[in-house]
Parts: sequence; C-alpha cells; structure tokens
Amino acid sequence: MTAHGTDRPLPLSVDRTSPVPLYFQLAQQLEAAVEQGRLAPGALLGNEIDLAARLGLSRPTVRQAIQTLVDKGLMVRRRGVGTQVVHSQVRRPLELSSLYDDLEAAGQRPATEVLRNTTEPATAEVAAALGVAEGGEVHLVERLRSAHGEPVALLRNHLPPGLLPLRTEELEATGLYRLMRAGGITLHSARQSVGARAATAGEADVLDEEPGAPLLT
Repeated sequence: MTAHGTDRPLPLSVDRTSPVPLYFQLAQQLEAAVEQGRLAPGALLGNEIDLAARLGLSRPTVRQAIQTLVDKGLMVRRRGVGTQVVHSQVRRPLELSSLYDDLEAAGQRPATEVLRNTTEPATAEVAAALGVAEGGEVHLVERLRSAHGEPVALLRNHLPPGLLPLRTEELEATGLYRLMRAGGITLHSARQSVGARAATAGEADVLDEEPGAPLLT
C-alpha cells in the first residue's frame, strides 16, 4: 500500500502489546492517511494479501480494518477495480454541543436525572474507543434527559478514569460538555453514528415506552 503518486509505502505498523485491537490500529492509521492527503481521493489501495504479509496480520484482520473505513464512507469497494479512496467530501464547520445545550437553545427546559455515576470494567468496544485496556476501569455516567417533564433520551457516557471529577449534582444541573469545558478539557473532534434497535425492558421502563419499542441509537 503506497502513498498516492509515489512508490513509497505508507508508514504503517501495529503494536501487538497494545490492548487496542489490531484491525482498529490499522484502521486508525489508514484513516489518518486519508485525512492528511497521503492517500488522496481516487487512490487505489494495494493488495490485501501484500499488506497482511507486510504487517504480519491475517487477511481477515486487514479486511476488517478496510471495511471500517468503507463503513465510514472514506473508501469504497468497486468490482473489478478494488478498494478506492472516495473523492473529497463536502466539509462544513462543526460546533460540538450537548443535547442539553441543544434543548436549552430550543427553549425546551431540559432536566437531568443521574441514574449511575460510577466506574466499571471497559468492554472491548469501549476500550478501543478510549485507548485503554479491555477490562480496565472507566468512568460511566448514565442519565435520563427530559424536556417539559417528558423523557427525551437515555444517555450513557464512558470517560477515561481520572479525566474529570464529576459530581452528581453538577451532572443534574448542566450538560457534560459544559462541565468538560469548565474543567479545561478542549473538545476538538467527534465521531457520530446513527442506528436503531428495539428497547430493552429496562430502557422501556426508564423512557416510559413499551418493551421492544424502536429507539434511535
């Protein structure tokens, strides 16, 4: 796999001692190469077999890493062509705001009930996202956000341990992003995904819905 317009291989590597899954390490490096222009729009990726051999990875691991970028819309698989970096996407300024900020700006009088403010072992997914060891301790904040007395959202946030002291009374008084900014933490980027699934019995009870009701995630 080479940089666009040259025969120089991209500087890719994986750390087998890291708790972060190998496919995720590779996916992050490929994504950075796309965003920094080292893999330019329209560039074709090299052979998966060659990349797997170069990094000492299995083909399924390499394929999973590339599929991660396909799912994000950064790459596309074309029959008879191969995997290709998509052409430049339209970019617009992004302002990170919390649901609390958005509801307040819309005059919705947000209210928050803290359901959990504790620590728990990190799942594989959480560990990969936060760059911590699977099973290591992370901070969990679970809140019910309401507007005009009606449940709007069930929020679950995982934070690295020790990032910010979060008191329950503060979490009920304002949004998490505001608390982070007040604590000197600068938010510079975000990744969002939208999906849907059926509500569990516990979620339905908290949100005043029927079990199995469709929820946006």
